[in-house]
Amino acid sequence: MTTTVRGTSVDVPTPDGAADAYLAHPDDDAPHPAVLLYMDAFGLRPHLRAMADRLAAAGHTVLVPNVFHRAGRAPVVDLPEFIDPAARPGILEAIGPAARTLTPEAAVRDAGAYLDWLAGSPLTTGGPAGVVGYCMGAGLALRTAGSHPERVAAAAGFHGAHLATEAPDSPHLLAGRITAELYFGHADQDATNPPEMIDRLDQALTAAGVRHRAEVYAGAHHGFTQADTAAYDAAAAERHWAALLDLFARTLR
Repeated sequence: MTTTVRGTSVDVPTPDGAADAYLAHPDDDAPHPAVLLYMDAFGLRPHLRAMADRLAAAGHTVLVPNVFHRAGRAPVVDLPEFIDPAARPGILEAIGPAARTLTPEAAVRDAGAYLDWLAGSPLTTGGPAGVVGYCMGAGLALRTAGSHPERVAAAAGFHGAHLATEAPDSPHLLAGRITAELYFGHADQDATNPPEMIDRLDQALTAAGVRHRAEVYAGAHHGFTQADTAAYDAAAAERHWAALLDLFARTLR
């Protein structure tokens, strides 16, 4: 049986103004486990809405915020329907000023606001949420699990970027506060997440006793889940869906 999904645009109040967002949920007016989906750098766009719809069809209420809301409503820059390698550098350069508005401190404030909004919605069960992020969003998912541990049951990151750097505010340094179960699907030969960072993240989570699993998707490039980009890898994307849905099925109520 196919689950009918309803998607709407919503505004979520944050300490720094309203964040525009996309909300997807089963079209049955019943409460479902909450999921916070963090975008990649290209932002809130049709492909991410489709991903949220797929999660909603699996029985979740999914919020996808525009994390660059301080720079304007989505899309904060004009995007082509398909992002090829030639277009990528110019798009990332244009996104840079918006990305710089999202400091680690701002990300933590926003995460609290997004989780508050989900918990207060009649469309969610009110229990701890699941969080998933892509590219830069994987770091936001990790930071959310560490900064709001009592409110996150599970968190996942795919082709994450800069998850375990040597910076004093690297998200992996929050490992000691995490109580959620984590899953990471790393891209292969990813300059934004090289083997030493993968090892550093795993060592931090292991030392902190965090339940976690991390896998490198051999042959899959950074961005492998994003079907509107040249990095898309259909087999790796389906593998990601299987891992993500399994994690949320086991941990969310």
